[in-house]
Amino acid sequence: GRSRTNSRAERRVEKQQEKKARMESYIGDLSRDDCVYHARLAEQAERYDDMVLYMKAVAKGDQELSVEERNLLSVAYKNVIGARRASWRVLSSIEAKEKMKGDDGKVSKVSAYRKKVEDELDDVCDEILNIIKNNLIPQAEKMKGSEKAESQVFYYKMSGDYHRYLAEFKLDEMRRDCAESALDSYKQAQAIAEAEDDGLPPTHPIRLGLALNLSVFYYEILAEQEQACDLAKKAFDSAIAELDSLQEESYKDATLIMQLLRDNLTLWTSDGEEKD
Repeated sequence: GRSRTNSRAERRVEKQQEKKARMESYIGDLSRDDCVYHARLAEQAERYDDMVLYMKAVAKGDQELSVEERNLLSVAYKNVIGARRASWRVLSSIEAKEKMKGDDGKVSKVSAYRKKVEDELDDVCDEILNIIKNNLIPQAEKMKGSEKAESQVFYYKMSGDYHRYLAEFKLDEMRRDCAESALDSYKQAQAIAEAEDDGLPPTHPIRLGLALNLSVFYYEILAEQEQACDLAKKAFDSAIAELDSLQEESYKDATLIMQLLRDNLTLWTSDGEEKD
């Protein structure tokens, strides 16, 4: 019975791979504009795996991405990875409960399922990290003016995020490597964002988003609470000081991220008091 089940499962995987290959070849024949239109459709239909395929084709093209395309790419991968990160957290929690009950049979089942999700997390992260490294950052280098800094910060931050997602479930040396890569990417983004002459203003949503994610990285991955709080507070205070210069179109995004920075600060400082 088991070998038949296995061969059925293998056939199903093969079919899925064939379907994906057909979809990718279909997308390969579409124009860039068609890919973007289909990605918007997929987003509205909440079919994020499809959205990733369309935006991956655009990102691997030879043109730099517009702001809209950049955001579509980010939304597509964020939803695909977000669903799997949520699954991983649920399974890890169930696995811990089964371990406490001492039910080895169930532990091994949950563990095998968790590893399957980890393989998917690996694949998604590797895919987007390669696109960022080989396509998006080199394209951003060629841009001019403020758009260049904005794109570079966006992509280095994104690279930091996906290395951080890997560090969330890796162990020991692999976790250290992923954390190191995340920190490198975040630091590169930070250096460009905070550059005196051609950086981004403290109220810029991308610079604020970087501060938010880097502070979360310090807190959750490196367990450096003081560093996390200092960074979040500095970003919040710098933005408050320049709130008057905030452009109308980015006001909502900027204030939302500032609220998240403040929420984290409140949480982390009360957390620290409890530990004291």
